[in-house]
Amino acid sequence: MPVSVEKALELIYTNVKKTSLKISPIEECLGSVLAQNIIASHNLPPFDNSAMDGYAVKVEDSTKDVKVECTVFAGDNFTGELHAGYAIKIMTGAKIPLGTQCIVPIEDVTLTDNGVKLPANLIISKHIRLAGEDIKKEMPLLSSGDIINAHQITLLASQGISHIKVHKRPRVALFASGNELKMHFEQVESYQLYNTNTPTLLARAQELGCEVEFIGTAQDTLEDIKAHIKSALECDLVITSGGVSVGDADFTKEAFGAFGYKILFDKIAIKPGKPTTFGKIGETAVLNLPGNPMAAALNFELFATAIINALSGAKNKFTNAITAKMKNDYTLRAGRRTLIPGHFDGEYFIPCEHFAPGMVSPLAYANSFIMIDETCCKVEAETKVKVISTKFTFTSNEFHSLVTL
Repeated sequence: MPVSVEKALELIYTNVKKTSLKISPIEECLGSVLAQNIIASHNLPPFDNSAMDGYAVKVEDSTKDVKVECTVFAGDNFTGELHAGYAIKIMTGAKIPLGTQCIVPIEDVTLTDNGVKLPANLIISKHIRLAGEDIKKEMPLLSSGDIINAHQITLLASQGISHIKVHKRPRVALFASGNELKMHFEQVESYQLYNTNTPTLLARAQELGCEVEFIGTAQDTLEDIKAHIKSALECDLVITSGGVSVGDADFTKEAFGAFGYKILFDKIAIKPGKPTTFGKIGETAVLNLPGNPMAAALNFELFATAIINALSGAKNKFTNAITAKMKNDYTLRAGRRTLIPGHFDGEYFIPCEHFAPGMVSPLAYANSFIMIDETCCKVEAETKVKVISTKFTFTSNEFHSLVTL
């Protein structure tokens, strides 16, 4: 009995464990998932400093000619004090001298024989960056499950943090099966096909931050598929394509069974991709995708990304959808959840004109897809639809329905 998409995702999220942890320098953590909470150890800025190149002055000296005592540069440990009737020339980032009430930018003063003439209406604290106005000591900065990007690294570096605890990147092993398949660097005969699934899924897993191992293309024999499985089991996730239907040469499930494969679902009420299968061998997750390229790619987006996000330790692990509008009327046959590839232009979703489970060209055009409810036979133009991206990751810390209508 095929399971629903929601049940399939539930089985994935409840049966996949996070990867183990390691300590890494922050320079090597881009895209990693944090496994600790980070608290600020000091204020940022750590001291009051100038936001402009200008003059440190007293507010009471508005419109007056004041003498310029000296110049303070960023990085100087200046210990002097500013007095009324005087100004101190100061550079951006320099520590504010004791007694300073505001900074006047260089372009707002007039040079005089003895110093500078100040403008009127000086304002207390103008152009002064106050200690702790950006980050206060002991405030939470990052939390376990956050994905480290360039700006999170900025936060860490600002606190002098050199190493952090992160989840290891998911290790994914990939292979396809089929006597008709050849890799793109091999010669094909007239009765053979290039294996497009493995390079596609490999690249997509890399885009999602995984360490990927290509095991090869297995022949449609029990022995060869077993050999490929044995080579893959040290990884966190094994993804195969092909060999999961009911044909005479579809040995994938039998071959995995020899290793104690616990199947959690082996059919999904979805089109295309009904034979998609998920289970575990020990702690290694296994996803068997259909051999048809578009079916494999779209089901990867729904189910492999869910497994990878669950493995990664990210708190925002649930695939989310973007609300858009349908560009034109679209009709389909009701009866099964249907995946429709297409292009999202920022406002409208435009389905591919021609597509089928075995095609590859629609995948290059499409940047997303929608999943239409099994009761629906027509989506009218301007109807709100839920777009699931295939070109970037859009996730949430809560599960949301992905189904249109």
